[in-house]
Amino acid sequence: MLRITSRHNPRLREALRLVASARDRRKAGRCVLEGEHLIEVYAQRIGAPETLVVAEPFLERAGVCALARRFDDRALVVPAPLFHEMAVLPAEVGVLAVVPAPRVPLSPGGAFCLLLDEVQDPGNVGSILRSAAAAGATDVYLSRGCAFAWAPKVLRAGMGGHFHLAIHEDVDLPAWAAQYRAGGGTLAAGVGRGGQDLYAAPMPRPLAIAVGNEGAGLSSALLAASSVRVSIPMPGGVESLNAAAAAAVLLFEAVRRVRAPA
Repeated sequence: MLRITSRHNPRLREALRLVASARDRRKAGRCVLEGEHLIEVYAQRIGAPETLVVAEPFLERAGVCALARRFDDRALVVPAPLFHEMAVLPAEVGVLAVVPAPRVPLSPGGAFCLLLDEVQDPGNVGSILRSAAAAGATDVYLSRGCAFAWAPKVLRAGMGGHFHLAIHEDVDLPAWAAQYRAGGGTLAAGVGRGGQDLYAAPMPRPLAIAVGNEGAGLSSALLAASSVRVSIPMPGGVESLNAAAAAAVLLFEAVRRVRAPA
């Protein structure tokens, strides 16, 4: 572990730059993981971070100390005031890591996939990725207008779900959907109203579920490429669910069907 007291250390300056600038992170293909949980999941699923930055008082935490020892040659230990200059972080975050944002080749999709169309809220995107990972989806495809999947707020809401998925960004979803259907897949498009009842609609696998943003929903081109439009029945007193809640309902209905007895 290298103890740093000045922000002019080159490795620390690079970390500071990436923490501060979403544009620089995206350009560099890097992301910043906040907190020991995210860093541990990344380490288990992918490998060592490029740089680990630890606020010195947090070395008293067993989990943080273990990470610092494990990645000793990559760890920078800084005084607490210097660490908290780096970003506006929750008080309990005393360690962060700079890692490459995982990139995977665009794939034709497997038995269970998710499409996100113009979902712009970072918290919603992260929550949806967490649900997709929990439901056993393999791939998630994001349109160009979605929030950056590797932004700190998205990563925070995803709670490590990112590292259980193949995440594809800036995808032409209608074109991908047409190829998926041509290969025998079903595309179920979630719509707020006017679709078939989710619990009665046909959704055989291979299956891709499409979720749009809360305002505009799915694009007309993606709706035209769908196999079936499904709506979540809502007998209560509200007209809609937010995108993250709707995605969770759709995903776990697909899980229920696979697990249901014949």
